[in-house]
Amino acid sequence: MRRDNVNDYLGFIAVARERSFTKAAAKLGVSQSALSYTVRTLEARLGIRLLTRTTRSVSLTEAGDRLLRSIGPRFDEIESEISALSALRDKPAGTIRITAVEHAAETILLPAIAKLLAEYPDVNVEITNDYGLIDIVAERYDAGVRLGEQVDKDMIAVRIGPDFRMAVVAAPSYFKGRKRPRAPRNLTEHACIGLRLPTHGGLYAWDFRKADRELKVRVHGRGVFNAVAMMRQAALEGIGLAYLPEELVEGAIEQGRLVRVLADWCPPRPGYHLYYPSRRQPSPAFALVVDALRYRA
Repeated sequence: MRRDNVNDYLGFIAVARERSFTKAAAKLGVSQSALSYTVRTLEARLGIRLLTRTTRSVSLTEAGDRLLRSIGPRFDEIESEISALSALRDKPAGTIRITAVEHAAETILLPAIAKLLAEYPDVNVEITNDYGLIDIVAERYDAGVRLGEQVDKDMIAVRIGPDFRMAVVAAPSYFKGRKRPRAPRNLTEHACIGLRLPTHGGLYAWDFRKADRELKVRVHGRGVFNAVAMMRQAALEGIGLAYLPEELVEGAIEQGRLVRVLADWCPPRPGYHLYYPSRRQPSPAFALVVDALRYRA
């Protein structure tokens, strides 16, 4: 069937179901004369009469009835599928890929995403823990999560967490026979637990601020990890000093299992932000994820 004949069949179906050229024309948004010409053209092409017309009514011939029963449902299915696709366009669905540091993924993303997934069964979220400052566009991520101060200016950034502090901690056993550091420069005299950055291959430099002074210290030690959970456990085992988010160690500090130092050099810092390219056109699923993660003080 030629594609330009589809409208002829749709015109016939409308007249056959309405039993009226006037009603069918109004439904299709065409003139009655144009619709009448369409049906006559179809009958001429098929070489058989499909409709019986009188001044008062329109009825189907045997051929017309057979044609309606055979093609009518098929056109209905096509229309239904097209409508379903249109609905899907506005329906939250699909997979959203996010790269985030382990701390943000566990404390912010997972709790919020768990609620979202329970409510929207067609939305999937993939979270990858990565401490490297990767190119989310090149790596085909929908968004990334980093501290506010680490987000590039050409990205849209949405705050998803409150400000927080870092803490330098070690087990009491580590400090036996050692002086506690009183300033960041003293850390070079200590065994420090390192965090390996996959993007650059180096170790994360511990950053400190006090008043107007900002310092970065490249620490060294015998334990290097790529996950904060292992760094915390290493500190508890007495391997050395660890630089970790305060909330991950405050319980152990209260219990006396860890000792905190350099607290006056660790002021609050900008919280985590979700960031994504400014040129991105948010899908319904992505918009839901952003709203679910948005920080509301």
